[in-house]
Amino acid sequence: MTDPRAYPDRPFLAVSAAIIHDGRVLIVRRARPPAGGIHTLPGGVVEAGETLDEAVRREVREETGFEIDPVSLIDYREVILRDRDERVARHFVILPFAARWRGGALALNDEVSEGRWMTPPELDGLKTTEGLAEIVAAAFRIVGGAR
Repeated sequence: MTDPRAYPDRPFLAVSAAIIHDGRVLIVRRARPPAGGIHTLPGGVVEAGETLDEAVRREVREETGFEIDPVSLIDYREVILRDRDERVARHFVILPFAARWRGGALALNDEVSEGRWMTPPELDGLKTTEGLAEIVAAAFRIVGGAR
């Protein structure tokens, strides 16, 4: 099966959530290429007709089983991956949100291999997506320790 996100003719819009609960943030590890093994935030592509709020809630629910309350857009990130011939192999514009955990039991789907609550210092030394520590720090400034 061909990956519709490979060699796109346009960027894909995606969302992610820095979910804060009891002084920790939920970090997931991607299970499949191209980001397999990398620690990041839960999230994914916005579907046509879906609001950003709906998309971030759905993606978190699908990947983790958790219900969240998005609080605020943090920033944006662009991921552009090129192949050896400098052709655009992937292009995502990602909108990370600060969010509060509302409930649910951790139930990972096949896109993530691990999910765990971590303090910001515990991110040090992990292989993460670019700018993850800054996004997490911003989420804590916006949401606080969220109980």
